[in-house]
Amino acid sequence: MESLRGQGTDVVRVIYPDLIGVDRGRDILVGHLASACAHGLSFCRAVYHTSPRGDVVPVAGGLDAGLPDICVRPDLATLQTLPWEPGVAWCLGDTFDPATGEPAAESPRALLRRVLERAEEYADSAVTPVVGPELEYFLCEADPATPSGWSVYGGATGNVYSAGRRGDPDGHLLRTLRSLDGLGIGVIAGNHEFDGGQFEINLGHSDALDAADRAFRFKAAVKETARREGRLATFMAKPFNGLGGSGFHLHLSLADGCGRNVFEDEEAPAGLSATARHAVAGLLRHAPALSALLNPTINSYKRFGPDTLAPWLIDWGLDNRSAMLRIPPERGDGTRIELRLGDASANPYLVVAGTVAALLLGIRDKAEPPAPLEGYGYQEDSAPLLPGTLGAALDALEADEALTGLLGAEFTDAFLTYKRNEIERFHHHVTEWEFTEYAFLL
Repeated sequence: MESLRGQGTDVVRVIYPDLIGVDRGRDILVGHLASACAHGLSFCRAVYHTSPRGDVVPVAGGLDAGLPDICVRPDLATLQTLPWEPGVAWCLGDTFDPATGEPAAESPRALLRRVLERAEEYADSAVTPVVGPELEYFLCEADPATPSGWSVYGGATGNVYSAGRRGDPDGHLLRTLRSLDGLGIGVIAGNHEFDGGQFEINLGHSDALDAADRAFRFKAAVKETARREGRLATFMAKPFNGLGGSGFHLHLSLADGCGRNVFEDEEAPAGLSATARHAVAGLLRHAPALSALLNPTINSYKRFGPDTLAPWLIDWGLDNRSAMLRIPPERGDGTRIELRLGDASANPYLVVAGTVAALLLGIRDKAEPPAPLEGYGYQEDSAPLLPGTLGAALDALEADEALTGLLGAEFTDAFLTYKRNEIERFHHHVTEWEFTEYAFLL
């Protein structure tokens, strides 16, 4: 507290991820920080079951239990001052059931910890998953003339993988990079992405929990800095017709107790160890179920399809961006898997937890992948199709007993209930497309 006051900080913002990855939190005056650490902060457990529009979804343990509390304790190891909000620092919080003292069942951060605790058991030795997140987002300008009230920032097409004012006339990316650099979340670089108003910012590699923490805070920070500009940064999978979607790619490897990359074997075919092959096979085997966690919205499945550079088939390839799993060309310490399945709307903790779980299952089962993809990977008869809707992905998750066994029954039931309610609400909502399609002629 003295240190914070000494640097002019009088408020600590404690944030934590809900079930879908939205940052929830509370601002605490520094003088009350010790009490918050000792006793925790009370929140209604139904925050995990609340939709983006504020509806409380009837997940077991929420409405039916009388809307009980969860307890959130600040994790001061994650404390950082906010460059865009003078006098404020933020940190992550861990959520507990106040009745039992155990981590809250729906807590995404606790879920990832549980999966990581099983790593040595499944891999037969001490291994540390190492993860590098890549996220894309669209920046939007307020536009009352559009149905949504927003249009894409910058607008101009053709500025693919560029930097500077040509695709970013107001210098948003440079401002954001400089602002995020002081947060300790491992920001490395950024560029204008494929479509107008779309950006990608790269984060460094680290152990899995730290990588998920950084990706979660990255999304929250980008949205906050955009709000300060009077704009909207959205990580929605596909926010605009006629434009591409935004991905959430993961670069994955495993390090042994000495820090050696166990995916590398210069004597093996393609320089990939048996452990790497088993990991690839596990990710392929559990890809349908992973889709529910990595592509978690109805909108997510509008990003997929032939020639989209988003996955469509369950396949893998050597330095092949048209495959769901790409093995980048670096070897040695750089040997890794790039999973291209996820979209940017996904909860980083669930992305990393599900991916690591699938990888570990493949290693445990000593599974072997099929031959890698050759050429352009959108031939429908060349590999199995990924689920084409959120409903199909949820069914695949429910049916994957090995994966849900690692994730836990209570979390899985809560996630399935929440997401099936989302589908039900969507099917009862009349969209602008339906009115335009049917109202004038029928």
